[in-house]
Amino acid sequence: MQKVGEFLEKIKLNGPVLLDEPMSRHTWFRIGGPADALVRPEGLEELARLFAALNAEAVPFFVLGAGANILVSDLGVRGVVIDLCGIRGCRVRADGARFLLSALAGTTVEEACTLALERGLTGLEFLFAMPGSIGGSVWMNARCYGSSLSDILTSVDYLDEAGRRRTLTCEPGQYGYKHSPFQSRTAVIVEATVALARGRRSRIERRMREHRTDREAKGHFLYPCAGSIFKNDRSFGDPTGRIIDSLGLKGLQVGDAQVSELHGNIIVNRGSARAGEVLELIRLIESRVREARGLELEREVRLVGQW
Repeated sequence: MQKVGEFLEKIKLNGPVLLDEPMSRHTWFRIGGPADALVRPEGLEELARLFAALNAEAVPFFVLGAGANILVSDLGVRGVVIDLCGIRGCRVRADGARFLLSALAGTTVEEACTLALERGLTGLEFLFAMPGSIGGSVWMNARCYGSSLSDILTSVDYLDEAGRRRTLTCEPGQYGYKHSPFQSRTAVIVEATVALARGRRSRIERRMREHRTDREAKGHFLYPCAGSIFKNDRSFGDPTGRIIDSLGLKGLQVGDAQVSELHGNIIVNRGSARAGEVLELIRLIESRVREARGLELEREVRLVGQW
């Protein structure tokens, strides 16, 4: 941590630099040991300077969005966590018969959806109430209610290893089921643009309300959680949650980590769960499904930090 602190002092950042920062304060799971350093850049210029320096000096880093879909180790994260929550904001512009909504990476999904609603634009409501950021949603190619972000994504701006801003225009074949090209490259997503259409505001608002109600019914907000633990595989026939439910695993508990009593594909933190307990529960579910159904579940939640 001392070397990381010295490295960051040399860069002279304006944004907050928090040493030995508990990651439990920055994840939806409310779980995670200390990061050597958590940095919150003030603006894209500072982010570019930091990212270039990290790569030049081979300092390990992790890019943090809203803290959903990740499980951070009890031992914490070595190197620098780049917190993008200060890189936020979105705008809309007309483009012929369609409208382009551009959002900076740290913008929450809910903020972007709310702006679309205010402008009477449809196409983004399937993501409403998803606990994530725009940058994280692009990286994961977030999918909900039968739609993926890549269905409406037109371009993504990112920083390359040298901190230079680049634009990736979206083309067929680049994205897959919960997969994006950014999962295999060293880059920081800084802005994404989606194409929306004019819609009826009352209908857009109704769909958004329905999606929030559905998430509430599945227990997404009852206890701290990371969202879905496993991906769905169409070849399995049933959604993963239903498969886990059929094996009677809802309510299964390891310490304070518990398979949600409302949905089999969600693990919740009932109070003071540790990352190790969550991982033990994940492995137990995988083993039970393998033994009972001969299926290999694929994890959606990312393991972050020192394991």
